[in-house]
Amino acid sequence: MAHTSLILLTISSLLIFTVVGRVITTTSTSDLVSDGVHDGYGGVLRLNPFVSAEEPEACEQSYGFLPCTNTALGNLFLILVYGYLMYLAATYLSAGSELLLEILGPGLVGGLLLPILGALPDAMLILVSGLSGSVEVAQDQVSVGMGLLAGSTVMLITVIWGTCIIVGKCDIENSVAVDNTDTKGFSLLGSGVSTDIWTSYSGMIMAVSVIPFIVVQFPQILHSDSGRHLSVLLGLIVSVSLLIAYCIYQVMQPKLQKRRLAFAKHKHVRSRILKYLKMRALGRLLTDQGEPNKEVLEKLFKSIDVNGNDKLSHTELRALVVGMRLHEINLKEEDAVDRVMKDFDTSQNNEIDFDEFTEGIGKWLEEAKTSKITTPIAGPDTLKYIHDYYEETKKQHDLLGDDAGEDEEEGVDDPRGTTIKAVLFLILGTIIAASFADPLVGAVDGFSAATSIPSFFISFIALPLATNSSEAVSAIIFATRKKKRSASLTFSELYGAVTMNNILCLSVFLALVYVRGLTWDFSSEVLVILIVCIVMGVFGSLRTTFPLWTSFIAFALYPFSLVLVYVLDYVFGWS
Repeated sequence: MAHTSLILLTISSLLIFTVVGRVITTTSTSDLVSDGVHDGYGGVLRLNPFVSAEEPEACEQSYGFLPCTNTALGNLFLILVYGYLMYLAATYLSAGSELLLEILGPGLVGGLLLPILGALPDAMLILVSGLSGSVEVAQDQVSVGMGLLAGSTVMLITVIWGTCIIVGKCDIENSVAVDNTDTKGFSLLGSGVSTDIWTSYSGMIMAVSVIPFIVVQFPQILHSDSGRHLSVLLGLIVSVSLLIAYCIYQVMQPKLQKRRLAFAKHKHVRSRILKYLKMRALGRLLTDQGEPNKEVLEKLFKSIDVNGNDKLSHTELRALVVGMRLHEINLKEEDAVDRVMKDFDTSQNNEIDFDEFTEGIGKWLEEAKTSKITTPIAGPDTLKYIHDYYEETKKQHDLLGDDAGEDEEEGVDDPRGTTIKAVLFLILGTIIAASFADPLVGAVDGFSAATSIPSFFISFIALPLATNSSEAVSAIIFATRKKKRSASLTFSELYGAVTMNNILCLSVFLALVYVRGLTWDFSSEVLVILIVCIVMGVFGSLRTTFPLWTSFIAFALYPFSLVLVYVLDYVFGWS
């Protein structure tokens, strides 16, 4: 209700302050019949057509009734109002998609619906910017769409990215940010955020998503005017192909992540058991010849075999696992026991005899010796490489971002009501975005004409604040939780939003350019997108911990992008 009231209040204010009214004038004409009193003198009150009393030239009203103006202040006001309505549209779309996510879970909703709905307001604005009027008008207004595309991309992974580093920073110890610990203040090296390995993959995908921009720029790179139309078609095909591949990856990612996490957990359990056995053993687990030390292993076997029947049962293994306190990796004890039993029980009789125990420990020790470790192994010193193996498996598990123990999802109390609410939010957001995209583009174009400021720069700076503000605010609020999991989700969301801009919104843009026969002359804008996406994408894919100083690199890229476009377009005359 609050949002509805705000919409009504906004529209009412819009009509009161900026509507183009019909002016009441007096006129006389010989065609009028005398009323017998004035004898043709005096005047007749008449409502003029819809023209402004203050503006000499009539402006073009969107849909024939929405207010319009030719003044700079009037268009600025319209930009603010329509921008706010686009913000509401983005908010409704975000709220509706989040509700669907609670009901249906990730997979199709998280992989397809959420990214597409997040990019919908941008796609709407790009679409209407290229559909308006004649080809000449569309060519002029399409720069608004390119400004929005470039501005959204740059804003998300520079200003918002850097802000998330600042608000989400924690103390960095051993190259990892410690959750909920922020005692070092604004230390450029000692504080920052850490993410999981999947976030690094998202950064890598974002860098790859710029390929369609490179394809469409081939004629300009080769300084050739021929083949521009064909390159737009090829860029569209590549962009749509990447969009399909990205959606498939997003749908499959939860399963891939779950499988890799399960493997990493089991590997960590093995290393933990080896470390536990080494601490309890009264001797080395391996002989000088590198073979399992049966004398030491027999003592360990008997210490685990509580009932003394020379067999290790499921219950006895469970007691061993419980004693190791595996809660730190969010692994259920029963799952750990089942996996250990599977590794040792070659006879598949749900019991482990001494020979199976010895063979299984020997395989684990061999795996520990051949795994990647930080220091060389000298002789049969099992203590060192077992410790290194344990630290390595723990690090691998942490990088995968195990969040099974945090924020467990609860069932939705009223699935039907929640579904209806979600659908209504999505419909309302889509209607608002579709209705006010064209008026917003017209207001930007009008403000550009009134102020002589290129529409690209207006849309680059102003429009992303409307269409991406809900995503930005959500990301910043989530980053303030100061946890590795929340940081991972925050930066994954930012990388994913930019990726959808680069493939979904670009696909809409290229389709318009190709179908309407428009000219692609956005070399400087494309260069900015390439630089920012590649720099931040490579930066994000090569590391999982970002100290505070990295935020200043991101912040610096935003003004750099604006200056670069201006210099290339208005100093060197790029097109």
